[in-house]
Amino acid sequence: MLVTGCVAGPDYAGPPQAAGAFPTQFLRAGEDVDATAPRASQWWTLLGDPVLDQLEARALADNPGIAAARARIEQARARVRAERANRFPTLGADATVAQGRLPDLNLQGPPSGASSGGSGGDDSLSFYNLGAIANWELDFAGEQVRRSEAANAQAAAAVATGEDALVQLAAEVARAYVALREAQARLALLESERDLQQQTLELTYSRYTQGALALFPVGNANAELELLKARIAEARADSAVFRDTLAALVGEAPGALDDMLANGGPIPLPPERVEVGDPAALIARRPDIRAAERNLAAVTARIGVAEARRFPKISFLGVLGLGGPEPGDVLDPGNLAALALPRLQWNLLDFGRTAAAIDEARGTRDEAEARYREIVLGALRDAEQALARFAQNRAYVAALAQIKRQADTAADLNIERHSAGVISRTELNASLRQRDQSQADLNRALAGLTTSWIAVQKSLGLGWEELPPPG
Repeated sequence: MLVTGCVAGPDYAGPPQAAGAFPTQFLRAGEDVDATAPRASQWWTLLGDPVLDQLEARALADNPGIAAARARIEQARARVRAERANRFPTLGADATVAQGRLPDLNLQGPPSGASSGGSGGDDSLSFYNLGAIANWELDFAGEQVRRSEAANAQAAAAVATGEDALVQLAAEVARAYVALREAQARLALLESERDLQQQTLELTYSRYTQGALALFPVGNANAELELLKARIAEARADSAVFRDTLAALVGEAPGALDDMLANGGPIPLPPERVEVGDPAALIARRPDIRAAERNLAAVTARIGVAEARRFPKISFLGVLGLGGPEPGDVLDPGNLAALALPRLQWNLLDFGRTAAAIDEARGTRDEAEARYREIVLGALRDAEQALARFAQNRAYVAALAQIKRQADTAADLNIERHSAGVISRTELNASLRQRDQSQADLNRALAGLTTSWIAVQKSLGLGWEELPPPG
């Protein structure tokens, strides 16, 4: 009894330190990045787009992947309750009817309710019992304690995995929405270019029929028009693909959001300053890191489960009831019967089975520890790379914005020159097309900037909160 309160296996001492010392701040953060700790949920509201806010809310509530994560959490919590219940006795009702015929037992006179007949004689036995049965296995080496620890850790890991699913989903919805707005803006600009090129083709063909031009410029103008039509078809297809992607992410069939998203809208832009916190806060916040840490705690507890098999198992079986050889005996309080059956089981020789199970559990723990270190380092790498891309995209947008201003200035000047009769309509259309193309390039860069900002939010493990209820 002195060792009854002991628990086999190592106690979990917390997550290990990843290789190398972590910097106190992110190395790739630019001047527009703030070390203030960001908020963990609903970062997409910083983009200031009500349609995106609505899509995110619908996705987090109705996405099938989130529903599956919610179901896995409930399964893990049920296992926790089951492991806790295993530490207590079981109590149930029992009704027994036994009929038997045995060879002659050479009894001194026939028992009550028995009959004999035939050569050698047989004894018929009848027994009826109604009562309660209880069973309890003493947690001698703490096996059930370790099982409960493992179940609790797995439940926490399931919650963290569900939160990571929210992080992934929120980023995926935002990326698809930004890509949709870029494709719709690109489509509008391409249609404007097509109209300008159609007019240029008509002017070129008119000059050809008048003998002022050769046929070659007409062919070039027509080829340019056909190329624009092909790019328009591509932009329309991109818009349809991203609308269907968003519909699936919010748990709807393809085409369900066409009316909602058909009119287009501005490309959402990130805030002027980005809050990122520091690497230590990242490690504490990212759900995938917390899930890996809880998995490590669970497999550590399972070492104790394996080591508990080295110790004896003590169980108690108790039966209390009314019974006898006649059916009416189950109603007679004078026929009260009680049975207590203690049991000791100890596998002294198993030819190394227990030792192999312990070695396997320790190997699983070592694997989980290495996996935890890998995830931590990968998270730091993701954050640094996302910050580097974000800084690069900011510089790229600044350069294309300057090109767009120059194209606008040139187009305005050519409009005045055309009004004064200095340049032809064909030359003006070329300048207007150049302006549209520079706007399309800038839109693509702006979408890339916002997408890189979304990647920063994802790499920081932002976008999770308590899993919302269905619907």
